[in-house]
Amino acid sequence: MLNNATLGHLRALKLPGFADAFEQQLVQPDIQGLSFEERLALLVDREVQARDDRKRVRLLQRAALKYTTATLEDARFEGVRGMDRATLMSLALSSWITQGQTITLSGATGLGKTWLACALGQYACRQGHSVQYLRVPRLAEELRILHASGEFRRWLTQLAKTDVVILDDWATGSIDAATRADLLEIIDDRASVRATIITHQLPIEHWHGWIGDPTVADAILDRLLQRCRRFDLQGQSRRTPREPQDGAPRSAKTSRKEASA
Repeated sequence: MLNNATLGHLRALKLPGFADAFEQQLVQPDIQGLSFEERLALLVDREVQARDDRKRVRLLQRAALKYTTATLEDARFEGVRGMDRATLMSLALSSWITQGQTITLSGATGLGKTWLACALGQYACRQGHSVQYLRVPRLAEELRILHASGEFRRWLTQLAKTDVVILDDWATGSIDAATRADLLEIIDDRASVRATIITHQLPIEHWHGWIGDPTVADAILDRLLQRCRRFDLQGQSRRTPREPQDGAPRSAKTSRKEASA
């Protein structure tokens, strides 16, 4: 009866990990061989692990990654140059987040830039860092909504505190004056303080022209490139099926398609 009351109190105090571990100890006959301090340490450790797990789940939900299942462990680099597993792991395990570095992943479409950015974001969440994924072509509309609702300043303040911001598909569309100004605010809050990942196809030397306004462009590029690590991915798009080599057998599915063409 006393144990049931204790379990109830633990759950009321929002200590579910502690409560679950205590409940398990009650049915473990060999647990009595441990000292009180050892049993308590196991209970506390279980609660810490439970809280860490819940935190990681919250961080991943808030990150809103495009590829939620992308992980460093699943990264593949067949047919891709400019990045390999050793380079990726060296980057992930470095202090790029705490040093507020900018990571740029460039290359043609279909090389996995966004997937790699999401994998880095997912790993950052697992390490307890906050992450936010933003797709730049949609940013103008989202910013207009925030301004209209009066939530822009609050959103900007929250974004400034986010450890890693992913700016996906940078410079793939035109940018207006209002978005340009807001983008400068976003970048200025992060310069050398918070980490940023940018995926892009347009070469960096052409970003100045894309941004448009020379003064704003100088300010944005100066802040982004202060501490920047660039990775240029090259190879064949993974979204395009590779043609079989001469003499290589073609699948029955391919043959049927050709026959019906």
